[in-house]
Amino acid sequence: MSTPTPGTDRPLAVVTGASSGIGAATARALAADGWHPVLGARRVERLTEVADEVGGTALPLDVTDVDSVAAFVAGVRDLVTPQSPLRGLVNNAGGAKGTEKVIEADEEKWRWMWESNVLGTLRVTKGLLPLLIDSGDGHVVTITSIAGLEVYDGGSGYTAAKHAEGAMHRTLRGELLGAPVRVTEIAPGAVETEFALVRFAGDSDRAAKVYEGITPLVAEDVAEVVAFAMSRPSHVNLDTIVLKPRDQATGMRFHRT
Repeated sequence: MSTPTPGTDRPLAVVTGASSGIGAATARALAADGWHPVLGARRVERLTEVADEVGGTALPLDVTDVDSVAAFVAGVRDLVTPQSPLRGLVNNAGGAKGTEKVIEADEEKWRWMWESNVLGTLRVTKGLLPLLIDSGDGHVVTITSIAGLEVYDGGSGYTAAKHAEGAMHRTLRGELLGAPVRVTEIAPGAVETEFALVRFAGDSDRAAKVYEGITPLVAEDVAEVVAFAMSRPSHVNLDTIVLKPRDQATGMRFHRT
């Protein structure tokens, strides 16, 4: 586990699901902008590699486990100093499993998607909000998906979870009105990461077909948007940002060559 002391003039930014993909790319983008990334994920070895690369801190985190989240929040609290307050939280952990229709729904897959996308985001946000408020200039960024804004065949479990996560996040916007915390939802379309590989239980051929014939977004595209939103002046709140590949119109409509 990597736990270097934060720089005395670097605010802390927590990134969940940071061992690969969008989370790891976000850690790099924020570090380049002068943040001290505090990274959480289950794969601690990979997480530590990213933290060492960006000069951040790696802490184990399984957002589906209440005790793991509590330990993570305590670890973040131990890093906070007057010179290095917690000013940023990027809720990135989550994912999809399967493409079964409602009539074939696998409740275990649904349960995992709700635990990781909805309750996981709730647990981490709830635990860290007091520190973000105390900083005097906090920012909660939740990476949802266009699946939280529309629906598509075979995506009932994931779209339901992402709709719930997005609704919770947008409710938070009103609840924090008057508090020194900004709230930004970032909803990407097709991003070529390990997302499809997880969804299809490690079937690389099936995962590759998702991006076949298009130029998808990559993790760095999303990370740059996160960093941009978090670098705006504190009075500027970018509420919702939707980004897709040029080749994608909706969750079901692509231009493939």
